[in-house]
Amino acid sequence: MKQRQTNYVGPFLAMVFLFLVVGFLTTVNSQLQGPLQSAFLSQAEGLKNTLATLITFSWFLAYPLCGGIGSRWINRHGYKGTLVRGLIVMVAGLILYFLSAAYTVACPSSAVTIGSYAIPVGFFILLAGSFVLGSSATILQVVINPYLTACHVEGTQPIQRLAIGGSANSVGTTLAPYFVSGIVFSGLALEDVKVEQLRLPFLVLTLVIVVVLFVVMRLTLPDIEGTRTTEGERLEKSVWSFSHLTLGVVAIFFYVGCEVCIGANINLYAREDLALDVKTITLMATLYWGLMLVGRLCGSALSRIPPRVQLTFTTVMASLMLIAAIIFNQPWLLVAVGLFHSIMWGAIFTLSVAHLGKYTSVASGVFMIGVVGGAILPLVQGALADMGGWRWSWLLVLAGELLMLLYAQVGSRVRQRADESTL
Repeated sequence: MKQRQTNYVGPFLAMVFLFLVVGFLTTVNSQLQGPLQSAFLSQAEGLKNTLATLITFSWFLAYPLCGGIGSRWINRHGYKGTLVRGLIVMVAGLILYFLSAAYTVACPSSAVTIGSYAIPVGFFILLAGSFVLGSSATILQVVINPYLTACHVEGTQPIQRLAIGGSANSVGTTLAPYFVSGIVFSGLALEDVKVEQLRLPFLVLTLVIVVVLFVVMRLTLPDIEGTRTTEGERLEKSVWSFSHLTLGVVAIFFYVGCEVCIGANINLYAREDLALDVKTITLMATLYWGLMLVGRLCGSALSRIPPRVQLTFTTVMASLMLIAAIIFNQPWLLVAVGLFHSIMWGAIFTLSVAHLGKYTSVASGVFMIGVVGGAILPLVQGALADMGGWRWSWLLVLAGELLMLLYAQVGSRVRQRADESTL
């Protein structure tokens, strides 16, 4: 009853905005693959896809390594203290982005030799920045996801609030491709991209996040009882003892991997295998993320449909689209998958943390481990594309969709609750 009397509307809107920031920066990072392949990796022809996907790999590698840090910070410093620390880490990552461009311009001959290829040192500074930014996104999401799930806003259900947050996330991801192609690189063809064009946009982004940091520091962010341990309290069980959470981590591994494979690698596929122009490629990426926005806006009105049903329907439809895209070698069908990817995150997260009580904040950190799929699957797909082209590499994404369908039907069943040993 006490929790219901707390006004969470303001904090809810703050979390929604931060979800937009996370989505925007995540997609900016992945959209840099194509341009930076031209700017940094023009001399690494035999490894260009593998190295380019390392940009996304570095970002998502942070999730399994830093999810636990976010959970510990929540238990030690609370939700607001963790948000502030996460935004400080975000500023540090953007500074590294700026330094990668500045160093490359100042020292153009500085390079690391891999086999017969010379890779600019600035590329590795950018990879470090990508990892640090991914760390900040991880920490923010460890706060945002359980907060949206647990904070009570009259007239909403947990999956609705996650869908609304996901919609804001999709606004950021939809804007990001045009930010990269239209603002950072001014609509240039990929072969004309220059590293020096990165400096000013990344400096501006850094200043914007600094402003966001100071605003968050002044926010009143009520804690939510029953979602984290109190000081000195020990959990009686391992969070891994809840099978629906453990298998949810596996499901989110494949969800994020599949989402990022399409969102990041469709650019490389359309450019290399189909020789499409930069405007068409940018439109594809924007429509993919835009369809995710449309799906999440629609999903926020589907509170009466159980998350298990939502996940089953969307994985089946995504699988059918992928099969058709592979058969017809048609990237526009991959774009359409965005509509069905839109509500998978909220459905999987809601199913994974069901009946976890005070284990919820720890579970949110554990859940972030699965996001490493966004690092591994695109990298594996890039290596497969280097070996045999992009078309058949989409079978990897199809396999991920089918495994998520299996989670919806079997793995998400709750066999143990936080307050009892078995069901």
